[in-house]
Amino acid sequence: MEASEPVSFSAPAIDAGSDLLHLGLRENDTLEVPPGAPGSPASWYTGSPTPGEVGPAVLLGHVDDSAGQPGVFAALPQLAEGDEITVEREDGSTAVFSVTKAEQYGKNDFPTLEVYGNTDAAELRLITCDGYNQETGEYEDNYVVYATLAE
Repeated sequence: MEASEPVSFSAPAIDAGSDLLHLGLRENDTLEVPPGAPGSPASWYTGSPTPGEVGPAVLLGHVDDSAGQPGVFAALPQLAEGDEITVEREDGSTAVFSVTKAEQYGKNDFPTLEVYGNTDAAELRLITCDGYNQETGEYEDNYVVYATLAE
């Protein structure tokens, strides 16, 4: 597919979806993340390909919001191989992806090249926090869903 910025996403198997913000990198070269307020949408990382282009398009979303309620990616671990994720694009087209796998990674062991590195096909990554530590009040892991373009 030709480049076209994403407008929204939907993962019907987990009843998830939202419009997409377009966010880049912070001054310290870490990813900007969507706002944490209740009802906040997911975002597309503007440094990644647009969904449907060759390479790994990256969507980021919160597992919970600032009020402690489920965020847009709360049910990400329930996605299964073969589930569909659709991305509506600015040009009116829809990129349909099929989940191939999901992995939980410690933030200190995050496989940057596997997640963000170039691919030979159009792929999608959905990334959220995971591994909540009640003692520190922090998430120690990330959860990544991998998907490939189906149509």
